[in-house]
Amino acid sequence: QVQLVESGGGVVQAGGSLRLSCAASISTFRSYSMGWFRQAPGKEREFVAATPGSAIMKYYLDSVKGRFTISRDNTKNTGYLQMNNLKPEDTAVYYCALDSSLVAVRTSTPDYWGQGTQVTVSS
Repeated sequence: QVQLVESGGGVVQAGGSLRLSCAASISTFRSYSMGWFRQAPGKEREFVAATPGSAIMKYYLDSVKGRFTISRDNTKNTGYLQMNNLKPEDTAVYYCALDSSLVAVRTSTPDYWGQGTQVTVSS
């Protein structure tokens, strides 16, 4: 069973930055596409960013383009989401996810999910 553990969430003022990490308990991490999702109170979970195992391509929600960067270190079985110029509307629980299929990640149907980490952006 794959386990994903997110960390790095917290409270930050608007305009600030946070870096989320996602540690995966799987030695074949490089074979999996990875994604980040978020869910704000009262809203459905939404796709934020995704990248395949090679990280050769990156995909983003329009509203985070230019502010968020997805990356991964396959030698550490860890993925990251660097979030800059945060806005109050970025407040949500952020989840990382893995799937062998990039399509599954981009369509929000990956097999493996983390437990989430809270990000709160104050105005």
